[in-house]
Amino acid sequence: MSNVQTMLTIAGMLILALISLRFNSTVLNTSDSQTQNKIYLTAFSIADNLIEEIKGKSFDQTTIEFPTTNPASLTPPSLLGPDSGEIYPNFNDVDDYNGFQDTLTAPYFETYYVSCSVYYVNSNDPDAVSSTQTFYKKVTVTVSSPYLSHDVSVSSIFTLK
Repeated sequence: MSNVQTMLTIAGMLILALISLRFNSTVLNTSDSQTQNKIYLTAFSIADNLIEEIKGKSFDQTTIEFPTTNPASLTPPSLLGPDSGEIYPNFNDVDDYNGFQDTLTAPYFETYYVSCSVYYVNSNDPDAVSSTQTFYKKVTVTVSSPYLSHDVSVSSIFTLK
């Protein structure tokens, strides 16, 4: 082999090595993205499952047996949360979930922290917290984990009407 052929062989091997390194880097990045997507999907599913569970509850403690047309008869905003003696999972109305917190371990052994807040909102602006009772309650479920770069929050508006 001549010097030119030797140089071409070395250059070819160098190019092959660089392509191989780049391919491995791409495969690892794709694997990390897939894992991150699974973790976010699990967090979203946890939040959505809690919202679906809350949908099956009565709007308010005062409306379990009889509906009301007077928002002032609903639970005051300062008393939103579980009533005396109510313990999860035996909540019976939407606002019992105010202040709810739980820790879950998922299939890949990652830990998720779940918190829930409930507050009255105005009918014309569901992002504005109301200081008085209304026929609209906004429930926000937040899921966090050390494996998430930011928390996952899911909100839903519940109404008596």
